[in-house]
Amino acid sequence: MNRRFGILFAAGTLTVAATATGTATATASPAGGSHAAVTAEIFATDNTAVITDPDDARLKDSLRRFDREVREIVQANGARTGRSTLLDGVFWSSDLKQTTYERSREFDVNHVSADGLHHIADVIRKQYKQESVLTFRHLPRDSPQTNAVDIEAPGVTPRALHDALVEDPVARDELGGGSVTARDGRLILIAPLADLPLAKRFAARLGVDWKKAKVRYGAEEFVG
Repeated sequence: MNRRFGILFAAGTLTVAATATGTATATASPAGGSHAAVTAEIFATDNTAVITDPDDARLKDSLRRFDREVREIVQANGARTGRSTLLDGVFWSSDLKQTTYERSREFDVNHVSADGLHHIADVIRKQYKQESVLTFRHLPRDSPQTNAVDIEAPGVTPRALHDALVEDPVARDELGGGSVTARDGRLILIAPLADLPLAKRFAARLGVDWKKAKVRYGAEEFVG
Protein backbone atom coordinates (compact mmCIF):
# COMPACT_ATOMS: atom_id res chain seq x y z
CA MET A 1 0.00 0.00 0.00
CA ASN A 2 1.15 3.53 -0.62
CA ARG A 3 1.69 5.96 2.23
CA ARG A 4 -1.62 7.84 2.02
CA PHE A 5 -4.01 5.01 1.31
CA GLY A 6 -2.38 2.50 3.64
CA ILE A 7 -2.27 4.81 6.64
CA LEU A 8 -5.08 7.27 6.15
CA PHE A 9 -7.90 5.43 4.48
CA ALA A 10 -7.48 1.67 4.43
CA ALA A 11 -9.62 1.54 7.56
CA GLY A 12 -11.21 4.96 7.51
CA THR A 13 -8.70 6.88 9.59
CA LEU A 14 -8.31 10.44 10.76
CA THR A 15 -6.19 13.49 10.13
CA VAL A 16 -5.63 16.15 12.80
CA ALA A 17 -4.05 19.56 12.21
CA ALA A 18 -3.08 21.99 14.97
CA THR A 19 -2.06 25.61 14.45
CA ALA A 20 0.61 27.67 16.14
CA THR A 21 2.10 31.14 15.66
CA GLY A 22 4.20 31.52 12.54
CA THR A 23 1.80 29.96 10.03
CA ALA A 24 3.15 30.59 6.53
CA THR A 25 1.03 31.25 3.47
CA ALA A 26 1.55 31.42 -0.26
CA THR A 27 -0.65 34.52 -0.34
CA ALA A 28 -1.99 37.02 2.17
CA SER A 29 -5.57 36.02 1.35
CA PRO A 30 -6.35 32.50 2.64
CA ALA A 31 -8.33 30.12 0.48
CA GLY A 32 -11.76 29.20 1.75
CA GLY A 33 -11.84 31.75 4.57
CA SER A 34 -9.59 32.72 7.46
CA HIS A 35 -8.45 30.18 10.06
CA ALA A 36 -6.47 32.73 12.10
CA ALA A 37 -8.41 32.03 15.32
CA VAL A 38 -8.35 28.25 14.94
CA THR A 39 -5.85 26.33 17.07
CA ALA A 40 -6.52 22.94 15.47
CA GLU A 41 -8.31 21.15 12.66
CA ILE A 42 -9.48 17.53 12.80
CA PHE A 43 -10.24 15.57 9.64
CA ALA A 44 -12.19 12.46 10.60
CA THR A 45 -14.41 9.67 9.30
CA ASP A 46 -16.25 6.72 10.82
CA ASN A 47 -15.86 4.60 7.67
CA THR A 48 -14.04 1.27 7.92
CA ALA A 49 -14.61 0.07 4.33
CA VAL A 50 -12.62 0.54 1.14
CA ILE A 51 -14.90 2.36 -1.34
CA THR A 52 -13.98 2.16 -5.03
CA ASP A 53 -17.29 3.21 -6.63
CA PRO A 54 -17.71 7.01 -6.90
CA ASP A 55 -21.50 6.49 -6.91
CA ASP A 56 -21.51 4.52 -3.65
CA ALA A 57 -24.37 5.70 -1.42
CA ARG A 58 -22.01 6.03 1.55
CA LEU A 59 -20.32 8.95 -0.22
CA LYS A 60 -23.57 10.92 0.09
CA ASP A 61 -23.70 10.58 3.88
CA SER A 62 -23.61 14.00 5.58
CA LEU A 63 -22.09 12.38 8.72
CA ARG A 64 -24.29 14.45 11.04
CA ARG A 65 -24.35 11.87 13.82
CA PHE A 66 -20.60 11.44 13.51
CA ASP A 67 -20.29 15.23 13.68
CA ARG A 68 -22.05 15.27 17.06
CA GLU A 69 -20.06 12.33 18.41
CA VAL A 70 -16.66 13.77 17.50
CA ARG A 71 -17.61 17.12 19.05
CA GLU A 72 -18.50 15.30 22.26
CA ILE A 73 -15.13 13.52 22.28
CA VAL A 74 -13.24 16.76 21.70
CA GLN A 75 -15.13 18.60 24.42
CA ALA A 76 -14.89 15.70 26.87
CA ASN A 77 -11.11 15.92 26.54
CA GLY A 78 -10.90 19.61 27.40
CA ALA A 79 -10.87 21.22 23.95
CA ARG A 80 -13.52 23.27 22.14
CA THR A 81 -15.00 22.71 18.70
CA GLY A 82 -15.69 25.31 16.03
CA ARG A 83 -17.17 24.84 12.58
CA SER A 84 -17.42 21.49 10.80
CA THR A 85 -16.95 21.02 7.04
CA LEU A 86 -18.00 18.03 4.93
CA LEU A 87 -15.21 16.61 2.73
CA ASP A 88 -14.96 14.34 -0.32
CA GLY A 89 -11.67 12.42 -0.39
CA VAL A 90 -10.09 10.77 -3.44
CA PHE A 91 -7.07 8.48 -2.95
CA TRP A 92 -4.95 6.02 -4.87
CA SER A 93 -4.63 2.40 -3.73
CA SER A 94 -1.39 0.73 -4.81
CA ASP A 95 -2.84 -2.65 -3.85
CA LEU A 96 -6.05 -2.23 -5.85
CA LYS A 97 -4.39 -0.20 -8.63
CA GLN A 98 -7.31 2.21 -8.66
CA THR A 99 -8.73 5.23 -6.89
CA THR A 100 -10.68 4.94 -3.66
CA TYR A 101 -13.12 7.38 -2.07
CA GLU A 102 -13.93 8.66 1.42
CA ARG A 103 -16.55 10.92 3.04
CA SER A 104 -15.22 12.76 6.10
CA ARG A 105 -15.56 15.94 8.10
CA GLU A 106 -13.14 18.70 9.04
CA PHE A 107 -13.56 20.08 12.57
CA ASP A 108 -12.07 23.34 13.82
CA VAL A 109 -10.80 22.89 17.39
CA ASN A 110 -9.64 25.47 19.94
CA HIS A 111 -7.84 25.37 23.30
CA VAL A 112 -5.89 22.16 22.76
CA SER A 113 -2.23 21.27 23.28
CA ALA A 114 -0.08 18.94 21.19
CA ASP A 115 -0.42 16.26 23.86
CA GLY A 116 -4.16 16.85 23.94
CA LEU A 117 -4.40 16.38 20.17
CA HIS A 118 -2.45 13.14 20.39
CA HIS A 119 -4.81 11.86 23.08
CA ILE A 120 -7.96 12.89 21.21
CA ALA A 121 -6.66 11.22 18.05
CA ASP A 122 -6.03 8.00 19.96
CA VAL A 123 -9.50 8.07 21.51
CA ILE A 124 -11.14 8.50 18.11
CA ARG A 125 -8.90 5.83 16.58
CA LYS A 126 -10.02 3.30 19.16
CA GLN A 127 -13.70 4.26 19.20
CA TYR A 128 -14.07 4.07 15.41
CA LYS A 129 -11.76 1.08 14.92
CA GLN A 130 -9.17 2.92 12.84
CA GLU A 131 -5.77 1.47 11.89
CA SER A 132 -3.95 4.71 12.65
CA VAL A 133 -4.42 8.47 12.98
CA LEU A 134 -2.33 11.24 11.44
CA THR A 135 -1.82 14.42 13.45
CA PHE A 136 -0.46 17.64 11.93
CA ARG A 137 0.75 20.42 14.26
CA HIS A 138 1.14 23.77 12.52
CA LEU A 139 4.55 25.26 13.25
CA PRO A 140 6.76 28.06 11.93
CA ARG A 141 8.36 27.19 8.61
CA ASP A 142 11.85 27.24 10.17
CA SER A 143 10.98 25.09 13.20
CA PRO A 144 13.30 22.06 13.55
CA GLN A 145 10.17 19.94 14.04
CA THR A 146 8.57 20.99 10.75
CA ASN A 147 8.43 18.05 8.33
CA ALA A 148 5.19 18.49 6.38
CA VAL A 149 2.84 20.97 4.73
CA ASP A 150 -0.92 21.54 4.71
CA ILE A 151 -2.00 22.97 1.34
CA GLU A 152 -5.45 24.47 0.74
CA ALA A 153 -6.63 25.98 -2.54
CA PRO A 154 -10.00 26.88 -4.10
CA GLY A 155 -11.51 25.74 -7.38
CA VAL A 156 -11.07 21.94 -7.32
CA THR A 157 -13.67 19.19 -7.84
CA PRO A 158 -13.49 15.53 -6.76
CA ARG A 159 -13.63 14.56 -10.44
CA ALA A 160 -10.64 16.75 -11.25
CA LEU A 161 -8.75 15.27 -8.30
CA HIS A 162 -9.59 11.76 -9.51
CA ASP A 163 -8.45 12.46 -13.07
CA ALA A 164 -5.21 14.10 -11.92
CA LEU A 165 -4.33 11.10 -9.77
CA VAL A 166 -5.01 8.66 -12.59
CA GLU A 167 -2.89 10.68 -15.03
CA ASP A 168 0.07 11.31 -12.71
CA PRO A 169 1.66 8.06 -11.42
CA VAL A 170 4.42 9.88 -9.52
CA ALA A 171 2.01 12.12 -7.61
CA ARG A 172 -0.43 9.32 -6.85
CA ASP A 173 2.34 7.08 -5.48
CA GLU A 174 4.03 9.81 -3.41
CA LEU A 175 1.07 11.96 -2.33
CA GLY A 176 -1.64 9.32 -2.48
CA GLY A 177 -4.54 11.77 -2.90
CA GLY A 178 -6.36 14.49 -1.05
CA SER A 179 -9.76 15.90 -0.11
CA VAL A 180 -12.11 18.53 -1.51
CA THR A 181 -14.69 20.43 0.52
CA ALA A 182 -18.15 19.27 -0.54
CA ARG A 183 -19.73 22.73 -0.48
CA ASP A 184 -17.22 25.03 -2.16
CA GLY A 185 -14.56 22.87 -3.85
CA ARG A 186 -11.53 23.73 -1.74
CA LEU A 187 -8.59 21.33 -2.09
CA ILE A 188 -6.99 20.08 1.15
CA LEU A 189 -3.69 18.25 0.72
CA ILE A 190 -1.22 17.23 3.46
CA ALA A 191 2.19 16.19 2.17
CA PRO A 192 5.73 15.63 3.47
CA LEU A 193 7.83 18.79 3.32
CA ALA A 194 10.22 17.08 0.90
CA ASP A 195 7.29 16.60 -1.50
CA LEU A 196 6.28 20.29 -1.60
CA PRO A 197 7.64 20.78 -5.17
CA LEU A 198 5.71 17.69 -6.29
CA ALA A 199 2.57 18.90 -4.50
CA LYS A 200 2.88 22.29 -6.20
CA ARG A 201 3.20 20.63 -9.60
CA PHE A 202 0.23 18.38 -8.85
CA ALA A 203 -1.84 21.42 -7.80
CA ALA A 204 -0.99 23.05 -11.13
CA ARG A 205 -2.29 19.94 -12.91
CA LEU A 206 -5.54 20.49 -10.98
CA GLY A 207 -5.72 24.04 -12.33
CA VAL A 208 -4.86 25.64 -8.98
CA ASP A 209 -3.61 29.23 -9.02
CA TRP A 210 -0.69 28.94 -6.59
CA LYS A 211 -1.05 32.63 -5.70
CA LYS A 212 -4.44 31.79 -4.19
CA ALA A 213 -3.20 28.71 -2.35
CA LYS A 214 -2.53 28.69 1.38
CA VAL A 215 0.44 26.67 2.65
CA ARG A 216 0.87 25.91 6.35
CA TYR A 217 3.98 24.24 7.69
CA GLY A 218 4.08 21.79 10.57
CA ALA A 219 4.89 18.35 11.98
CA GLU A 220 2.92 15.24 11.16
CA GLU A 221 2.63 12.26 13.50
CA PHE A 222 0.98 8.90 12.93
CA VAL A 223 -0.91 7.78 16.03
CA GLY A 224 -1.66 4.08 16.16
